[in-house]
Amino acid sequence: MELRTLRALVEVVRRGGFSQAAEALFTTQPNVSKAVRRLEDDLGVPLLERIGHQSRLTDAGRIVYRRARRMLAEGDDLLAELDELRGLQRGRLRLGLPLFGSSVLFAPIFALFRVRYPGVEISLVEHGSKRLEELLRAGEVDLAASLLPVPEEFEWQDVRAEPLVALLPGGHALTGREAVSLQELAHEPFILFEEGFLLNQVILDACSRRGFRPLVAARSGQIDFIVSLVKAGLGIALLPRLMAEQRRQEGVRHVLLDEPDTLWHMALLWRRGGYLPHAARVWLELAREAHAGAGAEK
Repeated sequence: MELRTLRALVEVVRRGGFSQAAEALFTTQPNVSKAVRRLEDDLGVPLLERIGHQSRLTDAGRIVYRRARRMLAEGDDLLAELDELRGLQRGRLRLGLPLFGSSVLFAPIFALFRVRYPGVEISLVEHGSKRLEELLRAGEVDLAASLLPVPEEFEWQDVRAEPLVALLPGGHALTGREAVSLQELAHEPFILFEEGFLLNQVILDACSRRGFRPLVAARSGQIDFIVSLVKAGLGIALLPRLMAEQRRQEGVRHVLLDEPDTLWHMALLWRRGGYLPHAARVWLELAREAHAGAGAEK
């Protein structure tokens, strides 16, 4: 069993087909097919069930795919550690950042890192926090930004904690208040983010602690659209204060959510016990300097 055959299987599953995997691996489709067949021969079990032009993992394939992703991540760690031992001046930082909040929290760090370390390539992916944790778990990124609390398999460094703000349509009975509790919003329709955003879980968990499950009027992955839906009177939304202040609109009122135990708490994560490249350690140091004292902000 060779790493290249494991990589072929992983890319077929990840990219959704043999042709797409061949493009990612800079080879031909027949070569990818041969590599997967060789892996199946080596292991003595079928890994992919071929149905027409599509393939799906068998039960054995799911086990091998999960293990292969971890093995390939360990292989990448090994090469990166050896490169640093040889004293290479160049390197690569594989960074996973969230779809919103990065412009304020991470863009200044990105710019400073580029000025100080121009020879280091930054490979950036942007997703919701759940997907970023999956990529980190698979070793496809070195660092990922996500919301606390995080699984025990990750170590983390604090970035920033922000209270939530309730966005209410103009004319709402609560718009004159300085703060509002979740209990007072229990009968309002909520506009939430899509499923991949951990902020949803923060909100749903907070509602559960107050004894209710909110009625969901709509979901979206775009903050500006969510604010526009609030303005149109479709419902209320909860956003971190940092992001809410950037997107003020006429006809939308901001009221602080009076829930001290409900925060949007961003952190930088890495695999516990995994190898952390020098470029990633430098990024963490820059982030620590940039956000010193902001982690406990309320």
